[in-house]
Amino acid sequence: MKILYNIIILFVSIFILSFQNFLTAQTINDLKKTNSDTLLVKKINSDTLFTNPTTSSTADTIIYASSNDSLIIKVVEKKMNLYGKSEIKFKSTDLKSELIYVDFNTNTLQARGIESDSVPGLMIGQPVLIEGDDAYSGSKIDYNFKTTRGMITSAKTSDGDTYYTGEKINKVNNNTYFIADGIYTTCDHNPPHYYFYSPKMKMIQNEQIVARWVWLYFGGVPFPVPLPFAVFPIQSGRRSGILPPAFGSDARFGQYLSRFGYFWAINDYMDINFTSDYYTRGSYSLASRFRYVKRYNYSGNLEVGYKFFKTGELTDFDRTESKDWQIRWQHHQNINPTTRLDVNIDFVSSNYLNLTSVDLSLVLRNEIVSNATLFKTWDESGNSLAINYSRRQVIQTNDINEVLPSISFNKAQSYPFKQSNDYTNQKWYELFGYNYNGQFQINRNRVAGALTSRGGFLHTISAGLSPKIGHFSISPNFNYQERWYNQRIERTYEGLKINGSDSIVTNDVKEINFVRTFSMGVSASTKFYGMVSPHIFGIAAIRHTVNPSISYNFQPDFSTPSWGYYGSYVNSSGQTIKYNIFEREIYGGAPAGETQSISFNVSNIFEMKTEVDPTDTTSKEKKIQLLNLSAGLSYNFAADSLKLSNLFVSYRTQVGSLFSFSGSSSFTFYDYVEGVGFVNRFLANEGKGLFRMTSFNFSVSTHLAGSRNNDDVKKDSTEQKDALSLIQESNIMTRGLYEERDADFTIPWDVSLNFNYSIFKPSPSISNVFSNLNANVNFNLTKNWNLSFTGSYDFDRHEFVAPQIRISRDLHAWIMNFVWNPIGTYRGYRLEIRVKAPQLSDLKLTKRDQFFSGR
Repeated sequence: MKILYNIIILFVSIFILSFQNFLTAQTINDLKKTNSDTLLVKKINSDTLFTNPTTSSTADTIIYASSNDSLIIKVVEKKMNLYGKSEIKFKSTDLKSELIYVDFNTNTLQARGIESDSVPGLMIGQPVLIEGDDAYSGSKIDYNFKTTRGMITSAKTSDGDTYYTGEKINKVNNNTYFIADGIYTTCDHNPPHYYFYSPKMKMIQNEQIVARWVWLYFGGVPFPVPLPFAVFPIQSGRRSGILPPAFGSDARFGQYLSRFGYFWAINDYMDINFTSDYYTRGSYSLASRFRYVKRYNYSGNLEVGYKFFKTGELTDFDRTESKDWQIRWQHHQNINPTTRLDVNIDFVSSNYLNLTSVDLSLVLRNEIVSNATLFKTWDESGNSLAINYSRRQVIQTNDINEVLPSISFNKAQSYPFKQSNDYTNQKWYELFGYNYNGQFQINRNRVAGALTSRGGFLHTISAGLSPKIGHFSISPNFNYQERWYNQRIERTYEGLKINGSDSIVTNDVKEINFVRTFSMGVSASTKFYGMVSPHIFGIAAIRHTVNPSISYNFQPDFSTPSWGYYGSYVNSSGQTIKYNIFEREIYGGAPAGETQSISFNVSNIFEMKTEVDPTDTTSKEKKIQLLNLSAGLSYNFAADSLKLSNLFVSYRTQVGSLFSFSGSSSFTFYDYVEGVGFVNRFLANEGKGLFRMTSFNFSVSTHLAGSRNNDDVKKDSTEQKDALSLIQESNIMTRGLYEERDADFTIPWDVSLNFNYSIFKPSPSISNVFSNLNANVNFNLTKNWNLSFTGSYDFDRHEFVAPQIRISRDLHAWIMNFVWNPIGTYRGYRLEIRVKAPQLSDLKLTKRDQFFSGR
């Protein structure tokens, strides 16, 4: 009876499964009989089955099973067979295959594909195992769903941008796999263009692949010499390890290994690397970089480098030898919400950037600038304090200018007579305000080997008020400056030189001196508008804003003897020569000449507002600035001649990112006599027009680009990144004209042009003209070939300035870059072929010839 009962139960189960056209899910918690051989089954809906949850179980979770053809449960044997596009789900594991055999006695399953009926030899429905975010495929899979161990035959899988396959993959625990006849690559082509092969591999998931006796294959052809062992990182983000070298050739220094060293990821907040370059002709370099970060507090890096380069042998007459170094420190810290420290220090010897550099933007630098600033503000008062160190080094001459230190304190605008915050009922005297700025600075300069040092204090007090009378704002002002110095100069006439010119000796006199100057003035300004609403061509309105202003300024003549700020001596011709005794000091001396000037300025702003498209609910009005035009001039009543200043005009317009135009001009109203200069005669009185242009300049720039091909854009992974990786990504510097970057094959073409033109006419017969065109042209010749040109053309000298041609070839998993500088001091070429994947970025071949060899 028991056997008959079991047969009836089995027949009912098979009938239910066969009746349904497609069984999408079946839940089995246990296949144990409630007595000796009875299976209790309940029907939940039309396509789901599950076992009695009260029965004991050898599994620790529910198994979901489905098949497209049939599902056979062998109750007595505790087995289940699935046929036709079968699927098993267990915990985070999902197995799909044409055939799946489950044995609940041993907690194992087997997945197999089948041979196609239409194409002999073609396997279809091969098993695919998915565990979490990882997917594995092969011809056969044997898996224990309790221990999560298994074997995959003819397996392949991927991890991000890396792919590895093997004849067999044996999973020994959740993170460790042994691979027989394994292949590792970052190329997703089938077959891959390049790969690493090893008969024995061990993969630690999300960490690394370790292999021994590794062959590198190109196009299916192995490199003749294998590596005894290799470690391939597959962990995202930073990780400690050896930095493999890049190989290349240099015409000056021979074959080389570059950037070989070690990277140590100390923790999520700091790391350090040590790298070295070695050249077969005896040159070498050493470098190290230490990075650190504490999120929301501080970040920075310290770089040091040393280079020893030589050319020729000891017996060669043209042998050269140089030792160069660099120390660079960058640090950014928010000490508290009101205190910030920014450091960018760079000490470098003169030839360090030239030697073997491949960044033309660095090589073309004329100077090295360093800065360190501690900035403090007080929120309650608005006062601020800045302490700064700066250093400027001219590379060609090695002249150095240092400010050590510069201290500046600024007291915010204060209103001593202000009685309330009600701005509508303020008295005129409540608008009186003043501010103070104090500076202390020491300059130390080394020019042509001579060291000089100067220091001083500068105090500035500015006071004024700005009452509004009708539509006009009236602003009287008073400015006072006081300079403190510990020395001045003294000049004396010492007779004639051998060539007959005067011998003037300038000596420093050590003494405490105070230089006090002041100026005062008043200004008035207003603003009015004009508007027209054409409502044609999508234009809603055009507005013209006019902002005229007039000001009067007075400053006495501080060169008179009563002030004591100027000295004098008598030259060989008996003339008395006046000089500023504080002209060498850091804040200068007192200005000479009285000023009583009235200035006129007017600015014009033309703007346009577009209409809203009534047929588009998402349409919005846009405001476009058409033109900014301003002009100004002044008249000095106290000047003995040439009282009217030049007329200055500036203009600017921009049409989105498509077009930008800006420029300025100056015009004189006075006549010019050759050999004499400007004379106190108006051009209009001489019949030469109202004014003459003395300078003119403008700049036009545009950027055009084709539409990006989104089909070729790979989506970025949303992987978790550590603090240092995030800081590194956020500190991307502004790219220079010649900065290295990979070609973007998703943009068919882009053009950036900038034209500059300037003319300076000190006299009607002299014109100094400068014009150049900067261009960056980039376009794809084909889908995989890219050509770019960067450079500048000087129209005055009729020559190209530092042109650079770059050809790039997309080799799928690899990229080839050929950079050529055809002319100039740094002419030469560089050919590089490297892997795109960042984890194998050091796998490359480089060849260069006299690249950036100038000194």
